[in-house]
Amino acid sequence: MSARTATIWTFVVTSVAIFMVSLDNLVVTTALPVIKHDLGASLQGLEWTVNAYTLTFAVLLLTGAALGDRFGRKRMFLTGLAIFTLGSAFAALAPSIGALIAARAMQGVGGAIVTPLTLTILSAAVPPARRGMALGIWGGVSGLAVALGPVVGGAIVDGLSWQWIFWLNVPIGLALLPIALLRLTESKGANRSLDLPGLGLASVGLFGIVWGLVRGNAHGWTSLGVAGPIAVGIVLLGAFVLWERRTPEPMVPLRFFRNRAFSAANVTSLLMSFGMFGSIFLLAQFFQIVQGYTPLQAGIRTLPWTAMPIIVAPIAGMLSDRIGARPLLVAGMALMAAGLGWMAIVTSPTVAYLWLVPAFVMAGVGMSLYFAPVANLVLSTVRRKEEGKASGVNNTVREVGGVFGVAVLASVFSAAGSYLSPQSFVNGMVPAIWVGAAAVALAGVAAVLIPPKEDVVPDSVSLLERGEREGLDASVAELACESDAA
Repeated sequence: MSARTATIWTFVVTSVAIFMVSLDNLVVTTALPVIKHDLGASLQGLEWTVNAYTLTFAVLLLTGAALGDRFGRKRMFLTGLAIFTLGSAFAALAPSIGALIAARAMQGVGGAIVTPLTLTILSAAVPPARRGMALGIWGGVSGLAVALGPVVGGAIVDGLSWQWIFWLNVPIGLALLPIALLRLTESKGANRSLDLPGLGLASVGLFGIVWGLVRGNAHGWTSLGVAGPIAVGIVLLGAFVLWERRTPEPMVPLRFFRNRAFSAANVTSLLMSFGMFGSIFLLAQFFQIVQGYTPLQAGIRTLPWTAMPIIVAPIAGMLSDRIGARPLLVAGMALMAAGLGWMAIVTSPTVAYLWLVPAFVMAGVGMSLYFAPVANLVLSTVRRKEEGKASGVNNTVREVGGVFGVAVLASVFSAAGSYLSPQSFVNGMVPAIWVGAAAVALAGVAAVLIPPKEDVVPDSVSLLERGEREGLDASVAELACESDAA
C-alpha cells in the first residue's frame, strides 16, 4: 500500500470515527422531551442522559491517550470503537432512564479512547506543513456531525423512535472495525511507560469534580454530596500535579503549561465549551417545549448554527496554517458571544424564527473558527511524539467545560424558570444564555493571550522538526539542523 493510499485510508477511518463520536454529543438533544415522556425522566435525569456521556468522556480522555502511547494507538483505537458500538446497542435497548444513563456512560468510555487517537493517528499520517488543512477537513467532518445531530435525532424520533438514534451507530461501528484493523498502521508514543499513580489521581480527581457538578442542581451546591466530591476532586488533582512534577515519566508533562500558547488555548477551550454546550442543551428544548415543534422541525431550525462548521471549518484550518490560530479564535469567540447575546435579547415564547437566524449564523461561524485552529495550535506547541498527551489534555479540558456548562446553565434555568409553562421556560432560559455568552466572551479574552504564529513552536523542538513544520524541504531542514549542531 502506497504512502498516499495509506494516508487516504487513515483520513477516512479517523473522520468516520470522529463523526460517529461527535454525533452522539448532540444527537440526543432533540430527543430529550420524548425521552422525558417515554421514560418518565426528571430534569436531573435528562441532564444525566447528556452528562453521563460527557462525564466518562471527560474523565478518561487522558487515560485513552496514555493507553494509546503505551499499548499502541491502533490497538486502543479498535478497543475504544468496539466499546462505543456496544454501548450504543445497550442504549438502544435501555428499558429505563437508569439503564440509558449507564449505557451512555459506556459510550463515553469508548469515545474517550477514540477521540484523542483520531488526532494523533491523523497527525502522524499527514505532512506537518499540510496539517492545518487536514485538521480543517477533520473539523468540518466533526462539524457535520454537530450539524446533523439535532436533525438526525429529530428525524429518527419522528419517523421511528428515540431508540434508533443509538441503533444508528451499530452498523457504522461494525463496518469501521475491520477497515481500521486492515488499513491503519500501528504506532506507539515515545514514552511507553504507564504512569499508574498519575492515571489514578487524574481520573478519580476529575470524576469527583464532574460528579459534584452534575449533581449540583438536584442536591444543592452547598450540600455534602456535592461540595464534598468537588473538594476531594480538587485535592486529588493537586496531588496529581505534585506527582507529575516528581515522576520521571509523567502522563502530562507540566512544562506544557509553561507554553503560553498551550495554556491560553486550553482556557479558551474550557470557556467556549462551557458556553456552547450549556446553551445548546436549553435551545434544543426551546423549540419543542415553548414553540411546539416536532423533534425534526426543531433540529432543522438549529441548522443555521450547527451547519456552519461544514462550510467554515475547512477554510479555518487552512487559514490557521497561514496566519496562526489567534486571530481566528478571537474573531470566533466574539461572533459566538454576540450570537448568544442576540438570542438572549430577542427570545420570547412567541419570537419569530427569522429573528433568531442571524444569531444562529453568528454563533455557528464563531464555533467553526474554533475547532481546527485550536487543534492545530495545541499540536504545534509540543513535540510530535508528545501530541497524544497534548490532545488528551485539550479534549479533557473541553469536555469538562461542557459538563460544567450544562450543570451551571441548568442551575441558572432552575433558579429563574421551569417546565411548567412556555413563559416560565423562557424566564429560565434567558439568564442562562446570558451566562453562556459571558463565558464565550471570556474565551475570546483568553484567545488574545495566544502569541503570534511564529512564536508558538516550543524551544524544545529541534531545528529539523521546526523546518518540517514550516514546510521546508527535508534536505534544507537537515542542513539547518547540522548547522545548529556545528
